[in-house]
Amino acid sequence: MRAILFDRFGGTEVLHEADVDVPQPGPGQVRVRVRAAGLNALDGKIRSGAMESMFPTPLPAIPGAELAGVVDALGPDVSDVQVGDEVFGWSDTGSYAEYALATAVALKPAGLDWADAVALPVAAETAERVLDLLGVTAGETVLMHGAAGAVGTLAVQLATARGARVIATAGAANQDYLTSLGATATVYGEGLVERVRALAPEGVDAVFDLAGKGALEDSITLRGGTERIVTIADFRARRLGVTFSSGGREHSAAGLADLVALAESAAVGKIVTTVTAYPLDQAAAAQDVSDAGHGRGKLVLTVA
Repeated sequence: MRAILFDRFGGTEVLHEADVDVPQPGPGQVRVRVRAAGLNALDGKIRSGAMESMFPTPLPAIPGAELAGVVDALGPDVSDVQVGDEVFGWSDTGSYAEYALATAVALKPAGLDWADAVALPVAAETAERVLDLLGVTAGETVLMHGAAGAVGTLAVQLATARGARVIATAGAANQDYLTSLGATATVYGEGLVERVRALAPEGVDAVFDLAGKGALEDSITLRGGTERIVTIADFRARRLGVTFSSGGREHSAAGLADLVALAESAAVGKIVTTVTAYPLDQAAAAQDVSDAGHGRGKLVLTVA
């Protein structure tokens, strides 16, 4: 099968297409004929070697944590899906490939296309996890740094659905986009503290940092301390006394049920997903965009 892999750490130039064996499902696994694979910022960090201490990666490796496609084969002890089912979820073996193995998958709603389905698993899990950690409730004001990406797109909508007000930062090109999602938008950079205080003179109740670009100091100033600040992107968090949150590798049945409910909302337009798709053989170009960190919504690879 065709797959994108890397056999050394480095920039996107280490990604290349190769012909590799089709994987065989083990106990509890299904094999999926991949139709779409999700890109995440973590993919580039793993490829570069920057995450080796947290996510040791045997080489050669196929990137990709998310997939959407058709079940092609079942391993032992699988009873909740059948061959031919359209599914989406998390890949066990890397999703930048024609076939991948998966343990945690859910049935894809019929009205949701492949690219929109694969935009959900990581972003939805991350957004819900951090909003829960922050304890966001109705009537509160949440500041989100770098909210125009895949996680931010969902986090803004999910926080708003909880009844919170969201002040969201992004570049000038994404201000109208964030406003369309229900946020009060402002640009990041110098003067942020003053801009946020003008928008929320009563203060902000919680901060969700998705950017990792030096916003934690301003967040601490705005909060008057480090409580109720969570980052998923700034590795200085521990030194600054801020909570760093990263996803686990286990996905519960309850989490899958929540994901399906969100997907059903997306299928009928109640939740917005914004995707930019590249063909599989342009994975390096897609990761270049991801590494730059200024994208809107979700980057996706399509697999013919």
